[in-house]
Amino acid sequence: MSSLPRDGKVLLFDLGGVLVENRGREGLTAMLTVPLAAAEMWAKWLGSPVVRDFERGLIDSDAFASAFVAEWDIELEPAAFIEAFATWPRDLYAGAEVLLRGLKGRHHLACLSNTNAIHWQRFPQLAALLDSCFLSHEMGLVKPDREAFEFTLARLDVAPQDVYFFDDLLPNVATARDLGMHAFQVEDFSGIEPVLRRERLLAP
Repeated sequence: MSSLPRDGKVLLFDLGGVLVENRGREGLTAMLTVPLAAAEMWAKWLGSPVVRDFERGLIDSDAFASAFVAEWDIELEPAAFIEAFATWPRDLYAGAEVLLRGLKGRHHLACLSNTNAIHWQRFPQLAALLDSCFLSHEMGLVKPDREAFEFTLARLDVAPQDVYFFDDLLPNVATARDLGMHAFQVEDFSGIEPVLRRERLLAP
């Protein structure tokens, strides 16, 4: 059970494309023999059996790489693919750490991310900046599945209406809204602060 600061809320963030600069779309697009529009590519990614297995921690990186290059018809050796894949998340967006430190103590800060051990180990500072981390490869659950959000709510022990969720992908935002969370689609980190100000979640 996590306790909320007095009058505070849970601010629940996705990582890639929200707090973390992610070059996954560009990296994957460069590998595809047949280009896909962004919405089509992310729909395929979220529905991919091998991606779901990897991000739920059910298969290791070698099995993921071998299956992924075959599933997506990528003309790379699995080892070369996984080497490139590891670099897709770049760094925290400029200003992200400052924002989180300013919010710490006023609200309960958490992340809910579809990720994997390769990418998560690149950001050790997040464990100190956030109060709770809900990671798909540790939970065995992935967004946009309802179960991932229900698991997070149960562990936080809060009502959905006390949660403000930020994600760059609409299917994830839609599930959160269906459960009663305040959920916002943001294109990148720059979209967070205007929402926080509008919802009066920043200190005066």
